[in-house]
Amino acid sequence: MAKLYFHYSTMNAGKSTVLLQAAHNYVERGMNPYLLTAQFDNRAGEGRIGSRIGIGKEADTFGHDEDLFVKIKNHLDQGPCACVFIDEAQFLEADQVWQLARAVDDLNVPVMCFGLRVDFRGELFPGSATLLALADEMREIRTICHCGKKATMVVRQDEAGQALRDGAQIQIGGNETYVSLCRRHWRAAVGDS
Repeated sequence: MAKLYFHYSTMNAGKSTVLLQAAHNYVERGMNPYLLTAQFDNRAGEGRIGSRIGIGKEADTFGHDEDLFVKIKNHLDQGPCACVFIDEAQFLEADQVWQLARAVDDLNVPVMCFGLRVDFRGELFPGSATLLALADEMREIRTICHCGKKATMVVRQDEAGQALRDGAQIQIGGNETYVSLCRRHWRAAVGDS
């Protein structure tokens, strides 16, 4: 039975690496995965999922207003697909997450989404909020804070290394400006005493 999965974490936890390994496992077993990533996120190249450790794979892209149920159905009409993998799932619109749920339910294809849970302000991304509400299974990909505790938050720093509290929710690139922290150290960094 197909399911909608949400694999979430903070920045630099290895979400794309886990996605690429899982997709590779399907290929090794003679099955065809379908990889998708956000159209406007071209850090690894146009239509490419890349990991900080240097591995990557070509992928199809999705735009903000694109119907993902139709996109997946069209892909399935061209041949078998064992699983759909979505990178940067936090950039999905709420409607698109519902479309993914329909693909799971009506097309019987598993969909594995990988993305951030919260932004640098500690707020849920709209796509992540909807995934938390709809996913059949959720799995946390863990990384650690400098203190050794599990990192669940991320700060965005300015040029001087100071934590920012305001700004656009989405900033493509600039991985060096983000630091994953436990909640206690995130609160200290943003001045929440």
